[in-house]
Amino acid sequence: QVQLVESGGGLVQAGGSLRLSCAASGSIFRINVMGWYRQAPGKQRELVATITSGGSTNYADSEKGRFTISRDNVKNTVYLQMASLKPEDTAVYYCNARVLVVVTTGLREYEYWGQGTQVTVSS
Repeated sequence: QVQLVESGGGLVQAGGSLRLSCAASGSIFRINVMGWYRQAPGKQRELVATITSGGSTNYADSEKGRFTISRDNVKNTVYLQMASLKPEDTAVYYCNARVLVVVTTGLREYEYWGQGTQVTVSS
């Protein structure tokens, strides 16, 4: 079993910054992709950014230039540095990880989600 624990959310004024962290623990062989998604009230969960184990990144268009995703493969931790925050960034932010786990037949990839952390940007 793998657990993802997020931290760093909170209340910030428009134009401010926040840094989210997500640490993975448990029976991990390797984490292939880690990422952040968000869900605003009344909306579907959407991609914010992802990063591979090799450091390749992918961002939603609305976050390009404002958010930076990074990861520490030794600590199995992913970060999201958010700058120039806008009220429309208000949402619950979820950590996601696709993890290789050892099973009896070899390796298998599972997807895990964190519990979410609230980010509120006031105008």
